[in-house]
Parts: sequence; C-alpha cells; structure tokens
Amino acid sequence: MTQTSLRDCPAPAKLNLFLHVCGRRPDGYHLLQTVFQMVDHGDKLHFTLRSDGLVRRLTDVPGVPEHQDLIVRALHLLAAEFERRHGRAAPGIDVDIDKILPMGGGLGGGSSDAATALMAANHLWQAGLKRDELMALGLPLGADIPFFIFGQTAFAEGVGEALQAVDVPDCWYVVVEPGVSVPTAAIFSSEDLTRNTEPVTIADFSRCLVSQTNPGGFGKNDLQAVAARLFPPVAEAIEWLGQYGKARMTGSGACVFCAFSTESEADEVLSNVPAVRTAWKAKSLARHPLAEVLQVGGVID
Repeated sequence: MTQTSLRDCPAPAKLNLFLHVCGRRPDGYHLLQTVFQMVDHGDKLHFTLRSDGLVRRLTDVPGVPEHQDLIVRALHLLAAEFERRHGRAAPGIDVDIDKILPMGGGLGGGSSDAATALMAANHLWQAGLKRDELMALGLPLGADIPFFIFGQTAFAEGVGEALQAVDVPDCWYVVVEPGVSVPTAAIFSSEDLTRNTEPVTIADFSRCLVSQTNPGGFGKNDLQAVAARLFPPVAEAIEWLGQYGKARMTGSGACVFCAFSTESEADEVLSNVPAVRTAWKAKSLARHPLAEVLQVGGVID
C-alpha cells in the first residue's frame, strides 16, 4: 500500500564549527571552508499526499510568502523532475511546519526545512532520486541544502557544496539566540570582511580534535567580527557565553554557541542564563535523523 503521509519529520539546526572565507570567485560568490554539525534541535514538518498535483504550505510563516518559501520552491523543482522522469505529474503534497528555529540565526532553518521536504516527498512520491541527485536539485536554492541531504557531519568547501564526511566527538552545545535577524547579504558585502584566510585541510581539523575536546575550538568564524559590529546583540551574546568556554557565532549570525563535553555542563550554563536572553541546549548529531527512515527511492543510498 502506498504511504500517504509522514508526520514529525525533523529538520535539525546546523552549527558551523568554524567558517573561513578563503577567496572570491569572479561571479562574486565567496569561497568558504567550514565544518557543518547538526544538532538535535530544530523544526518539524508534516506531509500529506494530495491527488491534484498541487504543492501547498498550510502553515503561515511570518515574513515568508508561500511562493517564496524554500520548501515550496524545492518541492516544485522535485515535481518537475518527477514529471521528466515518469512522464506524468507528481501527486502533489501538503506541508505543515512546527517552526522553532529563528530566521536570520545562522542555524540553516530554511535550508534544513527544504532538505527534509525533498527527502520526504521523494519518499512519498516514490520519485526515485538518489541522495546525490537530491543534493544537486537543492543546491541552486541554497548552499546549505546539500549538506542536510548529505546527512553527516561534513567538512565543506567551495560555496559550501563540496562535502566530505568528518568525525567529531559527541558533545552538547548551548546556543544563545541574540534576538536579531542577521541578513547574510549584509555580512558578505561588508568591506570589512576578511576574505583571504589561508585554506586548511580536513586533516588539519581532525588533528586539532585529537588534542582538545571542544569541536568548536578550531579556526574561527570570519563573519563574526562584521556581524558583531553591525549587530551589538550578537557581540553581547558572544561576551556572555564566552564566560563559560570558546563562544562562537554560527554561519553569518546571529546565534552563538559553545560546546561542552557533558549535558550537566550545558545545564549548568543554562541555569545562569538571564531572563532577557533566549538559550537552549542540544546534542550533536552524527547523522540526519531521517537517514535510516527514508530508504525507499534511494534517498540515502
């Protein structure tokens, strides 16, 4: 019997354990190096098949019209690929979202939602795309989408799409939401942005982990100084969380994180969070929670 719905599909947040800007291509895109790490905190999506070929987002997302949502745009791309491969229209799908990740937080929320939608619809529609094909489909919409479909902690290069799996120690993170939305374009267009950090290798990152327990202790985030200058709440969050360890901004901001070896250490920090701040803890994820679930259609193979 054909499955008609999927409920409680996780769309985990990601952290950039470091983020270096190593150059700029002639087309203006920046050349990056980073390690992406998923954590067990994020949005949840619910999917129900339709019979009329429509793709609908049933949940209102303030500031994001339905037609502009990465979820909807990604599903339209998958529907077009389905029709090309199978010679008939895709069945259509309804999407509900339990949205908790902040926009402009550097946690990859929109990209993670889109990746989960692609994996779920590929499964429900029996579209038959393999993992690398879904990654290629999502890349034009956002450089983070392929990572979530890749589904493992990854050393990333290029604009973020060239991925190699990398092992990092299990740990707990405390993440502070500064309460501001940081537009990525404003950070990357700043004249003050460092764009010439010397490239590193995956071996450099792995060797560093041998001598320390903090996965966020390698390198730096080249975007952090610009974001902290333009958005003072980011600087304040870094200063506050920095009392407890190596605090660092993720992505282009605004959220700030610090790694801890145990949950009890993370709980101790959370117990000291002032009432004016929003903070939470999350455990590192070695693999995407959907990796072992959505096998049909070759999503992970």
